[in-house]
Order: sequence, then C-alpha cells, then structure tokens
Amino acid sequence: MAKFSKKNDFDYFEYFCTCAISACEAADFLHKVLSSFNHDNFPDQMSELHKIENEADKRRHEMIEILSHEFMTPIEREDIISLAQELDNVVDTIDDIMRRIYMFDIKNIRPETMVFTDLIIKICHALKDVMNEFKYFKSSKVIRQKIVVVNSLESEGDTLHAESLHRLFRDESDTREIIVWMTMFEDLENCLDSCEDAVDIIESVIMKNT
Repeated sequence: MAKFSKKNDFDYFEYFCTCAISACEAADFLHKVLSSFNHDNFPDQMSELHKIENEADKRRHEMIEILSHEFMTPIEREDIISLAQELDNVVDTIDDIMRRIYMFDIKNIRPETMVFTDLIIKICHALKDVMNEFKYFKSSKVIRQKIVVVNSLESEGDTLHAESLHRLFRDESDTREIIVWMTMFEDLENCLDSCEDAVDIIESVIMKNT
C-alpha cells in the first residue's frame, strides 16, 4: 500500500490510483467469494473484505488531513474531496453487498449475481485505467475514451438490472425472496453507478481545466 505520510511528498493523483486499486481488489474478492459461495465460511470472508474497506477509509482520512493544510493543490480542493468520496463509495458499495448477504442470511446465490460481479470487476478495472491517466488529463488523448468505457459498462449494468428484476418477478412467487433479491440487485447496480459517478467528476475537472 502506498504511504502518504509527508505533506510535501503527497501526490493526489497517486492517491486516486491507489483508491482505484482497492476497488479492484474488493471487486475481485467479491467475485471470488460468491463464485464459490459457502454460507458457513461467509462471515469470515465478509470480515476480510471489510478490512479493504477500512484501509480505504483510513487513507481517505489521512488525505483529508493533509489537504486541510495544503496551500496549493493540482486541482480544486472541492474536486479532490468529491472524487475521493466517490472512489471510497465504490469500495463501500462492494462492502455493502457482502453485508447485505449476511444480513439477509442468503444461502444461495442467484446466477444473475455472477454476471453483475463480473461486470463490477470490469468497471473497476476500467476506472483504474481512467485514474492512471488522470494525472495527464490536460494533454491526454485517451482519457475521454477510457471514461466512455466506464459509461458503457454502467449502461450494461442498467440493462442487466432490468432483466434481472424481470426474471425475478416472472419466475419467483416467494415474497421474501422477491424482496431480498430486489434489494440485492439494487446494491449490485449501485456499485456500477458509483464508478460512473467517479468518472463524472473527472469529466467535470477536465471541462474546468482545459
């Protein structure tokens, strides 16, 4: 994990890249756990993912503390805070998926879930690609195309969400099961939305600074 201990050495763009890496780690872990879902082992696995979320929170608090004493920043401090929050939200939404499975005591994972988690992996890695390019946003010839990839994956998620709910209401008669999986599908879609929210802020930064 990157260390951000000295104000004079702090690189906000490196921090954003580190946040995106954490999102990829969380997404990969979520997919791995759910692809071989074991109800008995799940609480321990949930705790493992929560460690990733806690580390992300810790880094954000450290960054905010440094930012509060900065005189000059590479982009507006409000944009730094907003982007940091949205990147943190990506990991939070993945953590929420795990917690919800535990809270609802889900014993079987619906097949649509794995399509969602595969898409979450793709969008998190696409988000990481955007963050790797963000440092060069004033001259980059590819950052807008990389943002479009995130937008396209989020759109795929909208379609997947609609189709998943359609199948749920068509095929399921148990009210509890419907309520549980309506909520789960919404949580999975929220993760995709959080990635798009992050790149929306980057698009705004680009518009204001180029």
